[in-house]
Amino acid sequence: MIKARVTVTLKNGVLDPQGKAIEGALGSLGFEGVHQVRQGKVFDLELDTSDRTKAEDELKAMCEKLLANTVIENYSIALI
Repeated sequence: MIKARVTVTLKNGVLDPQGKAIEGALGSLGFEGVHQVRQGKVFDLELDTSDRTKAEDELKAMCEKLLANTVIENYSIALI
C-alpha cells in the first residue's frame, strides 16, 4: 500500500476570493502583516499497490480528470 498527498492550489494570477476573505478575517482578528493569502485543497489517499511508478501515474490521472481543474489550478503529488 502506498500513501500519497495531493496538494491543489490556484495558479498565480487567478483571483482567489476565499483567500482574500481569509486575509481580511485574520486582520480583523488582530493578526497584522498577513498578505497574499491563497487557499487550496489537500487530498490524502491510500493506493493498493507497491509500485511507486504506477501509483504516480494513477495519481496524475486522478488529478487531471477530477481532483484539479488544470485550467486554473496546479497540483503536486507526494508519496508518503
